[in-house]
Amino acid sequence: MYGKSPERKIPVTSENVLTVRDFSVVYDVDPPVEAVIDVSLDLLRGEILGLAGESGCGKTTLAYGIQRLLKPPAVITSGSAVFHDESGTDIDLLALDETSLQRFRWDKISMVFQGAMNALNPVLSIGKQLADVFETHRPDMSRDERRDECAQLLDIVGVRRERLRSYPHELSGGMRQRVMIAMALALRPQLMVMDEPTTALDVLVQREILLQISDLRREFGFSVVFITHDLPLLLEISDRIAIMREGRIVELDTASAIYHRAQHEYTRKLLGSFPSLTGDRGGFLRASETALGEGAA
Repeated sequence: MYGKSPERKIPVTSENVLTVRDFSVVYDVDPPVEAVIDVSLDLLRGEILGLAGESGCGKTTLAYGIQRLLKPPAVITSGSAVFHDESGTDIDLLALDETSLQRFRWDKISMVFQGAMNALNPVLSIGKQLADVFETHRPDMSRDERRDECAQLLDIVGVRRERLRSYPHELSGGMRQRVMIAMALALRPQLMVMDEPTTALDVLVQREILLQISDLRREFGFSVVFITHDLPLLLEISDRIAIMREGRIVELDTASAIYHRAQHEYTRKLLGSFPSLTGDRGGFLRASETALGEGAA
């Protein structure tokens, strides 16, 4: 485990920011592969929802499908995904045309992609890549305003402003990940989807990134869907956790309930699969109790 959960100063509301119902995705190959099967979930405004499961269970396909980022042969075959804007407008994500989708992405929902540390353009400076977000989505901003916004974004994620002139290869892995988080925050979205955002980082940098995500969520009040196979990590940072297996959500509950009272056999096996550093291979359930605590999440 990573230690005691950060204090949550912004309460999770009972208001949905995202509603998904009976959502299914099939990869149209021979034979067809059902990647996501009849998934339904509600994401509350201000909460961190962890999405856990082994590799290939459909976590990333679900996240991409909701945002209409899937490419052939993936096909959304059924269901609905509705974004509830803070203005009071409900947006049917599956009905948006391409132009509307381009305006919607990054503005309302942003994403930190899997392998995001390598997603930066190697021939453009960090400042140019951050400024591109504003040039695309806030075309009325002046050059000076864009520069100021980019500098403030680096301040927010703990990267020195001088790095605006740097190129990706001049940054450490942790700094590149912070830049990607800054880019996702640029337009102050209401929902951030993070797909394995700490993969390939060492444990100390990983810890810093996780604390920063929690701090930023408290400061700006956005919701987070945090995708990972690392269940102990989700137990620490999430308000609720959805467990996926073979394309289905088999259990969805608070982090505390998942840890203390897991109902599905698969969830219990996941919990038992993480060894303690000091005990036997089944010692995770005992060793993690201190970190999670009875009142966590």
